[in-house]
Amino acid sequence: MPKYMLIMRGTDESNAAMMASIDESMAATGRLIEEMMAAGVLLAAEGLDLPAQGVVVAFGGEAPVVTDGPYGETKELFGGYFMLDVASKQEAVEWAKRVPAAAGSKIEVRRVAGSDERPDDYETAGRESSGRI
Repeated sequence: MPKYMLIMRGTDESNAAMMASIDESMAATGRLIEEMMAAGVLLAAEGLDLPAQGVVVAFGGEAPVVTDGPYGETKELFGGYFMLDVASKQEAVEWAKRVPAAAGSKIEVRRVAGSDERPDDYETAGRESSGRI
């Protein structure tokens, strides 16, 4: 079965709203994780540390440039993920709809490429899964 990553993306506002009700958010997320485990689809789930604790390594000049967090002006930040082993993108989307997220948050659903795939295989795989060749 294909793997899909549900990428949690939030804004400063949605993250603040989640933190305001962190106990409720954690309990709801725990229940969802238990449901995913019972369904046999959860491979991994992790949250990330605060953006201020991170660094950015930027490539563009002769040498990479490292900048401490927070990340200057941002509209959305990657805050964590769920890795699922499901039958289809639609099934991954259905799980994503159940994630307890604050208003303003987004969840990006992306297929994880297999180790035997090359970048030029991605477009073909996408057309095959949608019935187009």
